[in-house]
Amino acid sequence: MAEKTGPAAPVRRLTVLYDAECSLCTFLRAWLVKQPQLVPLEMVPAGSEEARRRHPDLDHDATLDDITVVGDAGQVYRGTAAWIVTLWALREHRGLAHRLSTPAGARLAKGAVLAAAKWRGAQQGEAPWGGRGYRRAEGWSYDPGQGWTYYPPNCDDGTCAG
Repeated sequence: MAEKTGPAAPVRRLTVLYDAECSLCTFLRAWLVKQPQLVPLEMVPAGSEEARRRHPDLDHDATLDDITVVGDAGQVYRGTAAWIVTLWALREHRGLAHRLSTPAGARLAKGAVLAAAKWRGAQQGEAPWGGRGYRRAEGWSYDPGQGWTYYPPNCDDGTCAG
């Protein structure tokens, strides 16, 4: 469920907590930083030491499950509300954010968030065919021009178990 918590105050800066191990999340992160911003967006990996230092009161495990955006006055947006406020921060997408914040638009936004969550879940091991998805930490990466590539973790750099 979408939620926004925190004080009613002007938003001058937003911190977007994204899953750095999710290919969709990192793609969207890269897209967001290229967009002209009316409200500056800071991108911080969810669950990271930086995220924990900046926002010690958040449930950081939950931020890995659902997009979370934090405003500079302590506002916390999750789920659909987080997507909408992120679009609202972008010059070319503020109008879309206003349309998505209406009752009819909210249904569309929720559907888009659920579709992204389903795709993301399939990539992270909750595959609908009963198999397992791939994680970058396990050596998999996806390039739209080349498809999936596997680079085994290098035990010398401490990225593999055992």
